Amino acid sequence: MEHNPANSNFIRNIIKEDLESGKRNHVITRFPPEPNGYLHIGHAKSIVINFDLADEFNGKTNLRFDDTNPLKEDVEYVNSIKEDVQWLGYDWDGLFFASDYFEEMYNRAVLLIKKGKAYVDDLSADEIRAYRGTLKEPGKDSPYRDRSVEENLDLFERMRKGEFGNGEKVLRAKIDMKSPNINLRDPVIYRISHATHHNTGDKWCIYPMYAFAHPIEDAIEDVTHSICTVEFEDQRPLYNWVVAETEMAGTPQQIEFGRLNITNAVMSKRKLRKLVEEGIVDGWDDPRMPTISGLRRKGYTPEAIRAFVRETGVSKGSGFVDSQMLDHFVREDLKLKSPRTMGVVRPLKVVITNYPEGQVEMLDAEINPENPEMGTRQIPFSREIYIEQEDFMEDPPKKYFRLFPGNEVRLKHAYFIKCEDFIKDEDGNVVEIHCTYDPETKSGTGFTGRKVKGTLHWVEASQAVPAEFRLFEPLLLDEEPEAEVEAEVANVAGTEEETVEVEKSFLDHVNPNSMKVLNGFVEDNMKGVAPQEKFQFFRHGYFNVDPKYTTADKLVFNEIVSLKSSFKL
Repeated sequence: MEHNPANSNFIRNIIKEDLESGKRNHVITRFPPEPNGYLHIGHAKSIVINFDLADEFNGKTNLRFDDTNPLKEDVEYVNSIKEDVQWLGYDWDGLFFASDYFEEMYNRAVLLIKKGKAYVDDLSADEIRAYRGTLKEPGKDSPYRDRSVEENLDLFERMRKGEFGNGEKVLRAKIDMKSPNINLRDPVIYRISHATHHNTGDKWCIYPMYAFAHPIEDAIEDVTHSICTVEFEDQRPLYNWVVAETEMAGTPQQIEFGRLNITNAVMSKRKLRKLVEEGIVDGWDDPRMPTISGLRRKGYTPEAIRAFVRETGVSKGSGFVDSQMLDHFVREDLKLKSPRTMGVVRPLKVVITNYPEGQVEMLDAEINPENPEMGTRQIPFSREIYIEQEDFMEDPPKKYFRLFPGNEVRLKHAYFIKCEDFIKDEDGNVVEIHCTYDPETKSGTGFTGRKVKGTLHWVEASQAVPAEFRLFEPLLLDEEPEAEVEAEVANVAGTEEETVEVEKSFLDHVNPNSMKVLNGFVEDNMKGVAPQEKFQFFRHGYFNVDPKYTTADKLVFNEIVSLKSSFKL
């Protein structure tokens, strides 16, 4: 698989130095998603980095599900993540679940208790938070911190047996309540959760916290380089503490890189879930969603996403990337692959009054002028065609070169036509244009008698195929890109989730015009196109055949990107 190692910069250099110095003799990376939602474009960066680096150094990459929170996890998410990783073009070497190691994690927690490095705490989540202190003030010891090893072992075993309710007790690491790093102030490493787990069922009612489980998983799998986003940097001392104090044989090295934040995109799994749950979008794979499944359904290609991620590079900073950059790579990937065709999204009938009634002729048209090897197609032409409503004006402004009374334009691949008359309905809307054509001006004949300034796309009426077109705008208005800490990154108090982001009603910023559904027509040769086929519609942009709603009787096209953009690399 193609890749650009130069864009892996500092992480690549760390791995290279480890191998050259003899510190490591192999490379194993991992992509460790939590199965509590669908992956988004930000996860694609982690996927590409981990798999590309392992591939470059002849190593391995594991796909591991950090399924330590049964309240938010589901097999649906597991399956979607597998599909997304494979669609992006990668195959994992090992498939693992955190839940595979629950017994081992429990035993390591018992070891910590025996070493006096962990204790059972009866404080509530709110009390733990209050005792924890702030970034400016040290924490204070829990009154249960000095329980004996014997008492802690007994209580922890009873927690496992289900003798206590949710939130009654937690197991905390005993580190340093006065540490300047708040993550080391006796973080919770086990909590009680009487919930059915998607993998282990009801076998367990206590579950390890992410910050405790993750380093143990890496060590068990002999991961050499635990590559993660920069919000985990403050947790690296806890990561190393867990590996050392649980006496794991493996010694993975955590390395952090800056998150991928894209303008006009919601990069928060929690917010994305809210959009789905509130019915604002058509599921996780809605084409307006920045999920990988949404981008796939919209028509983005894995090649474009990989190229985009590699171009953004890898650094410690979490700057914002213009969303137009991603669209640029989609255009670059599709321009040589996609057949050209014509589609009318807001149809207006044109009658060519001097064209023979009942006659249909076939015209030659290139499939892709930028890729002549794709050949040609034939399109029908007759007395009646459809053009775009916006391509006719009764009283046009200056420099309007499309159709208006007395003006002549070229029909793409066909003839010059001249507007002679038009018909309005009772509301004053133009519903039909009457034109004449010049048979000497047929495209491809070399006609040079005169020139016209406007070229219109069109679809022959008698054989036109009805189609639905879905046009998209950003889902949220005035939404600043965020670098939200997801899942349990900031969870040191034992609550289900804590984030550093201030809660706000982002739903108030939903764009009511984020999707427009229009009904028009496409060329006759579009009959039978398959879901996920991609086309460039002349003057409109690139479109994808929607895999969810397209049927044998109904074509639905999702707009991928417009034809042009002012964005430049």
